[in-house]
Amino acid sequence: MNEDILKGKWKEIKGGVKVKWGRITHDGFTRVEGNTEKILGLLQQKYGHAKDQVGVEYKHFVSR
Repeated sequence: MNEDILKGKWKEIKGGVKVKWGRITHDGFTRVEGNTEKILGLLQQKYGHAKDQVGVEYKHFVSR
């Protein structure tokens, strides 16, 4: 999903992201505002996974 589509659908996607990655707070979602790099960084920070692993999990989630 490209960055423009992600930003446009962020409100729809955010709910699913909250369910899958429950450690992310409301404030975290406010900071990322649908920016893929910021989302990946936040997931990395909260879950301690490698950037590649987070990227694969996120791309799989978004492609559903």
